[in-house]
Amino acid sequence: MMKRKIYICFAAILPFLSSCLQQREKEQPIISAVQLDKSILSLTREATNLHVPWDLQFDQLNNAIIFSEIGGTIRRLNLTDKTVTLIDSIEDVYHQRTLGLLGMALYQPKNEQAYLYLSYTSKKDSTIYSNLFRYNYSTKGTLSEPKLLLQIPGNTGHNGSRVIVSTDKKVYWATGDAASDTFAQDSTSLNGKILRLELDGSIPDDNPIKNSYVYAWGFRNMQGLCHSPSGILYTSEHGDAIEDEVNLIKPLKNYGWPLIEGMIDTEKEKATAAILPIQEPIKSWTPVIAPSGMAYYGSTMIPEWNNSLILATLKNQSLRILKLSADGGKIIDEQVLFKDQLGRLRSVLTLPNGDVYFCSSNRDWNPQKGFPKPEDDAIYRLRVTDQVNGPVIRPEKAQVLAQIKDGKALYESYCASCHKSDGKGLDKTFPTLSKSALVIGDEKPLLHVLLHGLQDKPINGVRYEGAMPNFAFLKDEEVIAIADYIRQNFDNSAPPISLKSLTSIR
Repeated sequence: MMKRKIYICFAAILPFLSSCLQQREKEQPIISAVQLDKSILSLTREATNLHVPWDLQFDQLNNAIIFSEIGGTIRRLNLTDKTVTLIDSIEDVYHQRTLGLLGMALYQPKNEQAYLYLSYTSKKDSTIYSNLFRYNYSTKGTLSEPKLLLQIPGNTGHNGSRVIVSTDKKVYWATGDAASDTFAQDSTSLNGKILRLELDGSIPDDNPIKNSYVYAWGFRNMQGLCHSPSGILYTSEHGDAIEDEVNLIKPLKNYGWPLIEGMIDTEKEKATAAILPIQEPIKSWTPVIAPSGMAYYGSTMIPEWNNSLILATLKNQSLRILKLSADGGKIIDEQVLFKDQLGRLRSVLTLPNGDVYFCSSNRDWNPQKGFPKPEDDAIYRLRVTDQVNGPVIRPEKAQVLAQIKDGKALYESYCASCHKSDGKGLDKTFPTLSKSALVIGDEKPLLHVLLHGLQDKPINGVRYEGAMPNFAFLKDEEVIAIADYIRQNFDNSAPPISLKSLTSIR
């Protein structure tokens, strides 16, 4: 009888124990700390259940982080008690896929009026715009007196939109090319540019082009913008199918897009550069990693990271620590943190005390395998510690991708972020590969799409929003390996492709 009572009591508390364990797991991140050469950094979740936070700014007067959410809200994370409160909602934000309330810059000088600069997309009738607004920001952290500084063409993608106030007290706005083939190289267009403004939105007298906001040009879709204490500007930029970039920005320089993508390393690009001076990136990645927000780290609190760029990535789902040369002109080392562990990472912020904050973007338009988690999205903090209470990881050395001939590995590197690892794609954005007539039918149409890309044309009778880049840069055996892999997986069963079919349309 006694044994039965003990069993009943134990059974009764099982749900309670399970609930406690679940709550404990819910409150703690999977990773507890990061071990560097000498320093140990604790990793903590400072805010959870957010909806796609896009940019983080430090409010030093209120010891808080203000952040934009893509749908149009601006919220405050109190760093003392970790409460999250609503600051404001921007009513005319147009949110669709990558469009919405995006970049912010908080300018908070001592004993002067503070401003919050906002970059967001809006829509009137059928026309999309990218806007740069300035709001007064009070000492209590409230917004007032919105002022439209610039409005430029927008599109369903490629709107860029990071904004900063640099050491010269000028506003810099990184704009996308609005998916146009001509804007980035047109010096009269404000798209595909770094624009430089006075605090009030006027054109600075010392801009490199008289009476123009244009500071530098030739950009596709910049997603990161930051500066060093000495005022060196850096951007991160999405390539097409290859050559994601980090650029060091100089006035009156052309960064190439769409004439040149990334490094000047093809015969066609070399011929173009012989005629038209082009500024090469200081770093590029192929396969692409989808670089997003970026921050300069200049604190000795984490000595291993002093004089580095910290870069968030979406496709690679990691933080990249990019060590700079002493003069800031080169990237001399690269380390990777959290790959595929926290999901898509969107923005990074460094605080004067040496802390690093960053946020996930797992509830956005393109969730990856295993995400979003129940408490996504989140804001995380890295801080120097001498105590470790849980799993510890070390940064990984960035690997240079060796030549791959395996179809599955090539698919995961170049295709899975859109079409997904299971080949199911994303509804109305990226087509499924399973039992697709294009995939399993005659091989030449499939090869043509792989080599030349596809945009604004229906597939199997459906028109998708996402554009298919071209993969003509791949070697013949790599193209065939990818094609054969998708034709023989995802519930498909089609014969292998012959090299002759590929070379006939190359």
